[in-house]
Amino acid sequence: MRKYFGTDGIRRIANTELSPELVYKVAKAGAYVLSKHTDHFPTILIGRDTRISGTLIESAMVAGFLSYGANVKLLGVIPTPAVAYLTRKLNADASVVISASHNTYEFNGIKYFSNKGMKISDELEEEIEQVMESGKLDELTAVNEKIGVSEVRTDLLEEYVYFFRKNFDDIIEKYNQKDFVVGIDTANGATYEVAEKVFKSLGIRYKIINNNPDGININQNCGSTHLDNLKEFVKQNNLSLGIAYDGDGDRCLAIDENGEEIDGDKILAIISQVLREEKTLSKDTIVATVMSNLGLNKYCNQNNLNLIQTKVGDRYVLEEMLKNGYNLGGEQSGHVILLDYNPTGDGILTSLMLIQAILRSGKKASELGNLVKQYPQVLVNAKVDSNKKYDYEENEEIKIAIKKLEDEFAGNGRVLIRPSGTEPLVRVMIEGENQEYIEKKAKEIAKLIEEKLK
Repeated sequence: MRKYFGTDGIRRIANTELSPELVYKVAKAGAYVLSKHTDHFPTILIGRDTRISGTLIESAMVAGFLSYGANVKLLGVIPTPAVAYLTRKLNADASVVISASHNTYEFNGIKYFSNKGMKISDELEEEIEQVMESGKLDELTAVNEKIGVSEVRTDLLEEYVYFFRKNFDDIIEKYNQKDFVVGIDTANGATYEVAEKVFKSLGIRYKIINNNPDGININQNCGSTHLDNLKEFVKQNNLSLGIAYDGDGDRCLAIDENGEEIDGDKILAIISQVLREEKTLSKDTIVATVMSNLGLNKYCNQNNLNLIQTKVGDRYVLEEMLKNGYNLGGEQSGHVILLDYNPTGDGILTSLMLIQAILRSGKKASELGNLVKQYPQVLVNAKVDSNKKYDYEENEEIKIAIKKLEDEFAGNGRVLIRPSGTEPLVRVMIEGENQEYIEKKAKEIAKLIEEKLK
């Protein structure tokens, strides 16, 4: 059981739960674990989002790395996927993103990336924690000429901009239209500067909102977790498309010209068409999680595509992609991984793939969004004894109730039971064609689970 790392790095209230002292230890232990097999002084990149606590956490991390003897390149405010890209580009030994993604400003977090630009495994996170708790940190102290040095390299943001120009300049120039205008919501986060640079360099017309970070307004009623402002902005300005990133820039959701949401499932379907036309969709497969809407499954069946579903979390999507050689995967929340370009979710990359698809098709965003018919989805939490969260799999009454409902759906509905990883809850998710009916059934099954597992 990990003490500090969760499903997406360490994420806590900054300067209290995520104290400078804790950050120092995480940095020192991390530098050791991620570079112990190298024969040189390790180089580690650090990027952050716009939170007020960002420079505080950064300072503590720098101190920990330098104390171990690692050299540091400070990238400044930069999206998570840019850090992943630059890690590989510069052959760095590791990197860190200081961000709490879509959470409010008082939180902050630490995400480690390996030298391959990928989030490190659960096993490596456990090893870092073991070093932190072992009492050996004092032994990992560099002295004299072995103390590390840091340098500010905010100029490397331009390398990330060039990455997009290199991959999209020709295709955008070929299909771009003067009346195609995109609304961009950067969530006052890590994409606030680079998104404009990318869109300008590609000649895509845009209007931008929520790109004036003040340290506390990141994700505040904006970005991919709060789409209402962007919906209104798109409709009021008669825009062709709206794009919303999250605080650290690894997610993207979209809004069509009518103000309707294009979620991660729909984006995956749209991008799959582009890759298929180019004959570059590996094994005609999309990788998603078990939380993807039944509509994506139907889309794949109707278009002779394979849909592989993993546990919830983009790291598990990536693991499946790497294991079996797939190149397109993601989550309903907007994490989309295009493995031919970058081994992590990349909001700007995803938005450009979507824009490319719309321009090439000559259709409106709403027409492409209709590729996937979304089924109503209901989620109800059943409160249970924390020691019995997994017992639903063995309870005959619960199994019978689930099987009966699945038979009744006959392929036009779905029941997903998922224990919470952190709370004494079993989550009951049901999809079907009738919202009122599936709400009723979700409550019935949740009640049954509570009765049997209390």
